[in-house]
Amino acid sequence: MYGYYADGIMSFTLDAAEELGVPEVIFWTTSACGFLSYLYFHNFIEKDLCPLKDESYLNTRIDWIPSMKHLKLKDIPSDIPSFIGATSRDDIMLNFFLHETDQLKRASAIILNTFDYLEHDTIQSLQSILPPLYPIGPLNLLVNRDIEEDSEIGRMGSSLWKEEKECLDWLDTKPLNSVVYVNFGSITPDLVDGEVPMLPPDFLTETAGRRMLATWCPQEKVLAHPAVGGFLTHCGWNSTIESLCGGVPMVCWPFFAEQPTNCKFCCDEWGVGMEIGGDVGREEVEAVVRELMDGEKGKNMRKKAEEWIGLAEKATEHTCGSSELNLQIVINIVLLQHLHPSILAS
Repeated sequence: MYGYYADGIMSFTLDAAEELGVPEVIFWTTSACGFLSYLYFHNFIEKDLCPLKDESYLNTRIDWIPSMKHLKLKDIPSDIPSFIGATSRDDIMLNFFLHETDQLKRASAIILNTFDYLEHDTIQSLQSILPPLYPIGPLNLLVNRDIEEDSEIGRMGSSLWKEEKECLDWLDTKPLNSVVYVNFGSITPDLVDGEVPMLPPDFLTETAGRRMLATWCPQEKVLAHPAVGGFLTHCGWNSTIESLCGGVPMVCWPFFAEQPTNCKFCCDEWGVGMEIGGDVGREEVEAVVRELMDGEKGKNMRKKAEEWIGLAEKATEHTCGSSELNLQIVINIVLLQHLHPSILAS
């Protein structure tokens, strides 16, 4: 065994790596900005901003996290009643993340699914307080470049459920930038508990021919399809970075964990998002979606999103991209160095 590679919230694997005397690379699966927010949970407690007293505190300005400007408490990883939204210092999720982030200093290195062009300042802030940290994303572009889809490994895939690829045929019939893709997650209550279906029969009848419903679709291919002009999303990190790689602007409706932080950066830093507030009616949702698809702001966001495609591809360029070079460092120096000390010298 030459080392461990583990998820960022599985710090117990660090004990095994230390016992075996091998390096461990931790993969923290959020954005860099979301990751940095988690690392400052201790500070929110020290400043008496957590546990949350009431929702009026959510507009409190946060100006003391390096490289993260113009934040409010509502932009920090949260979920009522967990994380920063916890109402008790004994909240299980709050304490779990406090423990997991505190253990990171034991790692040999940390990797993130992001790229330097996108989160340069935040990455530098992380590198100043953590073990060696390397952005190696977007990982989906690296995988697509190095693994043929029809190869043995490519056919294995990484999807948890069977993908309904019929949606791609449906998209082929639609005009350029004419479709809004909506995805809020993988499980709905009616599928799990047998409750009343969430979509009434009248909706299915009235929208026939204008919509495509899929239980599970190949999201990356959907977002890369020229017919898709916008993405209504909770702003989970995989969805966000796949949307950036597809050049698709987003309507952001964050709900959980670091989704509010991703939303903030999509809208204010990266220029590819428009936020929907928490308590809204159908009219507001419609107005934002129409602006995304047909308005001037939507056109500007689409142009900006297309710029991010080029920068993401540059970061993963074979032999010379910043993320490609970082990946080689992780493999050849961090993981293999203890087996072949001469590698570091060369």
